[in-house]
Parts: sequence; structure tokens; C-alpha cells
Amino acid sequence: MWWILAAVAAVTLCYWLLKRPHKYWIEKGVKQGSPKFIFGDGYEQMMQRQSFPELVEMVYNMCPNTRYSGIYQLFRPTLILKDPDLIKQITVKDFDHFVDHLRFVSEDSDPLWSNNLFALSGKRWREIRATLSPAFTSSKMKFIFSLISESGEQFVNYFLGKSEDVITVEMKDIFTRFANDVIANTAFGVQCDSLIDRENEFFLMGKDATDFRSFWKNIKFFVYFIAPKLSELFQVRFFSKEVSDFFTSLVKTNIQSREKHGIVRPDMIHLLLEARKKGLKHDESLSIQDTGFATVEEHDFTKNAKKIEREITDQDIASQALVFFFAGFDTVSSLMSLMSYELAVNPDVQEKLVKEVDDTFDSCSGKITYESLLGMKYMDMVVSESLRKWPNTAAVDRICTKPYTIEAKYPDEKPLHLEKDIRVLIPIFAIHRDPKYYPEPERFDPERFNDENKANIKPYTYLPFGSGPRNCIGSRFALLETKILFFYILSHFRIVPVEKTPIPLVLCKKQFNLNAKDGYWLGLKRRSRI
Repeated sequence: MWWILAAVAAVTLCYWLLKRPHKYWIEKGVKQGSPKFIFGDGYEQMMQRQSFPELVEMVYNMCPNTRYSGIYQLFRPTLILKDPDLIKQITVKDFDHFVDHLRFVSEDSDPLWSNNLFALSGKRWREIRATLSPAFTSSKMKFIFSLISESGEQFVNYFLGKSEDVITVEMKDIFTRFANDVIANTAFGVQCDSLIDRENEFFLMGKDATDFRSFWKNIKFFVYFIAPKLSELFQVRFFSKEVSDFFTSLVKTNIQSREKHGIVRPDMIHLLLEARKKGLKHDESLSIQDTGFATVEEHDFTKNAKKIEREITDQDIASQALVFFFAGFDTVSSLMSLMSYELAVNPDVQEKLVKEVDDTFDSCSGKITYESLLGMKYMDMVVSESLRKWPNTAAVDRICTKPYTIEAKYPDEKPLHLEKDIRVLIPIFAIHRDPKYYPEPERFDPERFNDENKANIKPYTYLPFGSGPRNCIGSRFALLETKILFFYILSHFRIVPVEKTPIPLVLCKKQFNLNAKDGYWLGLKRRSRI
């Protein structure tokens, strides 16, 4: 009989030990939802019954009228920041307490990933960011504008060569191929035409690096975030060895060829090599137009930070180039896909944008310039609203790097003491869809970003590229690339719904990244210019 009592006691103790971590926020006086046993708040997403953006929206709304609330990723407590002023306080004013992202892959298991700007932490991140940020200013974007424009012309000429009046395409596929060619050209010095050479090695490696469609890849990605120590213990790689070897070899061979033959071309490899040789400076001029409303500014924290003390190695350059590729390959093509979808189902918006495209086309005799593209106000409004409704980064995290206290602001609050290594999450997707900040959030309305209305947008409620010194370094590039391509497309085509177009759009629940369940099937309808 004693063994039965012992077994019951053991089971009870195990249950209590597994249940207790989900009391963490309650014990700190923070409101939380109803986390599932063991799985916490991410169970539905882990089981592929909920997309990640839907999860973000759910946890944002589960404790209304609070500045923050608690969730659990398995047993890991995470604080959801919901108040714009609090987001500013943590990501900007007190940034030195929240410098890092969650580090989930060890340097030993995957040095190519661990040395990129997103994954670096502490002093190393500050040095690399300060060294690289001058390569992403608007003046440098003007420097590589011609290469992106060439890829845009190549893209549209492919479809102009088709005989159909309406060409049915899956937009994510063709935009991913365009993004691949742009990044190959601007970041790696490799020229591709992935619409014609559909199985080129560069594109296939990019697909391998960014594919999260399989169940097990999603599980691995999920474990990275909820159990980083476990992934480090088992030396789990972020990129496959084949992908890492391919891109490392590509960059190193490219650098050797340039240095041997004195090759100079207007691309990111050149800018990174210049940063290695003599450093780059923030040389912004008031005469250089910026890329749009969504552009994030480089903060003084990194502008004035000390540049890297040791030499930038070929491995460092390969790491930055690969993460640049990783981000651009998927997130930019998702932005383009969702923007094209919204233009197709909102023909009044598209007609207004086509009118601006035609006026710009005529004013520059069909040869778009950097200045004329960025002078297109309605284009910027459409892109800004696309990023408002469909931010490609549903949420961004910060790790508390030294103890911090969120002081009480309202009578029902008390000071909240955050220990080192506690994770906080900024729910961008949900904030962008909060009717308190954006009335009728499901409606696609570029007028939210006209000159009058955008001045009334509450600070830190529009965060498509993150917030604070650790924002996305490539925002200018992403905006420029998107605007160039849509200028070329709408100069010759209208984007229209077809029989396979899913209306309304349903998000895919089987991928961690933002995607449509049934794809982005639309038509390119040839238009005649008078």
C-alpha cells in the first residue's frame, strides 16, 4: 500500500513542479491568461492551429486595460508590453537595460548565424552596429539604386514578353525570385535571373535557408525561442551546413576576386569592405531624400558608439551578408505579396497609385530616378499602410540584461521588478490592429498616412521595423526595393483578382513566418499606355 501512496505523492509533486512556473507573473502581481499545462500560451501555435501573428494578437488582447501582461512560452515567463510610452521607455530611454535579443544558437554550433548583427549581443553588437550603420544610410541607398532598378526592369520585361492579356501568378513565388536576384546582385555581387533560371543554386540555397513550412522545422524554430539552452546543448544549427558552406565560400571568393583585380561595384560587399579598410561615416546630406515614413532613424546610441576594435573578417562580412539575404528573401517578398493583394482587392487605391506612377513615368521619360521615386507621396502612403496592416515582424523581443524596475503608474499597479534574463515582447502586429490607434484596423486605408493624418499617429504605435537603437538596419533598403518594383509593375500592368484569389485572405498556420494559407494568386493585367 505504501508504494501506491508514494506514487501518488510523486505524481502530485511532479504536477506541482510543472505547474508552479506558470504562477510566476501572478506572484509578481502581473495579470496573465490561462496558460496550458506545460505548453504555456503557445500551445495552439505549436500545434499549427494558430499562426504566430494570431498568437501575438491573442496575448495582446487577453488582459485588456493593462500596460503589460504576462505569458509563458513553455515555462519561460515573458512580459508583453502594450503601452506605447512603456515601449519607448524600455526600447529607447532605458535601452541599456534591454540591449539584446534572445540568443538561441551557440557560436560553436553555427558561427555564421551567431556572428550576424541580429544575433550578436552586448559590446560586440554595439561595435558591429556602429561600424555597419553608415552603409545603410539614404546616401548609400542612392549609391546602389541603379542595381535594384536593373533588377526591376528585368522582372517586368519577363512578363511583358508573355502573350496573355492576364497572367496568373503566385505573387510570393515571383517576388521571392525578384528579392533573390536583388540581394544576389546588391549583397553578393552575383547576377541572377530567377524567373528564367528557376533552379539556380543561389535561389535554391535561399529557399533552404528560409523555408519553415515543415512541421519539424517549425518545432525546431519554436524550441529555439522557448528552450535556447536545450538548442545550445545539442548544438542545433540555424542554417544547414550546406547553406552555410555555400554562402561563406561565395563571399570569401568574391572578396578575394575584388581585392586581387581591383573590382569596384555599387553593392553591399563593397560598402562592407570599405568599412573594413577605413571605416564609413554617417554622411547624410539634407539634399538626399529618405525612403519614406516607415524608415527608422539611426539613434545617437549607435552613431556615437565606438567602432569595432578588431579587424572585420571575411567571416564577419559573410555573416552580415547572409542575414541580410535571409531577411530580404522572405520578409520583403511578403510585404510585396501583401501589398499586391491589397491593391487587387482595393481597385480604387490601385487606380490612384497608377495615376501617380504614370505622372512620374512621364516626368522622368520612363527612366525612374532615385529622387523621382521617393517623391511619390501616394506610393509611400500605400507602402506605409501595407506595413501597418501586415507588419512582417509580428513581434520583437528584448532581454533584460541587468535588473530593472517598471515603476507603478496607475492605482492598481505596483512596481514590477524584472530580473536579469527576463524576456519582454513588443506585439507589433497587435498594436497595429488596435482600434484605439487605428480605427477600423481591418480596412486598408492609405489615407491614414497622408500629410495631415500621419502627424497625428501616436508615437510608438507604428513599429514595422522595430523600435530604438536595435531597430532594423535594413529598413531603407526594403522600402526602396518595394517602391522600385511596384513602379515598374504598375507602369505596365494592373494587379487584379483571379479565380484562385483567396478573398478574404487567411493566414497560414503551418509556418512561423507570415504567409497566406492558399498563396497569393493574382493576375497581372496588361495595360495600354496612351
